[in-house]
Amino acid sequence: MATDRENAVFEAAIKLGALYHQFVGTPISRSTAEIVEAAIESAVSLQPYVTKITVRLDKSLMNENPFGYSELTGAMYDAVIETKYGDAVCRASLKFENGYPLMKIIE
Repeated sequence: MATDRENAVFEAAIKLGALYHQFVGTPISRSTAEIVEAAIESAVSLQPYVTKITVRLDKSLMNENPFGYSELTGAMYDAVIETKYGDAVCRASLKFENGYPLMKIIE
């Protein structure tokens, strides 16, 4: 049987993976980035065991196409999530490092 700590870590990891894959490709622009950040935070915060989530998107990577928008890419993410399972809390992050959308446990 898994411990509360293991479950808190699992919940953080699965939610970051889903966040990454669910929103990549979303049409975005510098003027709508904050709205998309808030929408992602709102959607993820509805899931079980999530106590806090912060999502920031790197606007400098948003290069508009001829139609006035770009698409959200993994390189744009800087997210931190906190989950609580029983008495255990996990903080984990998703950030593009060394050419890869790296997810890691903070504490």
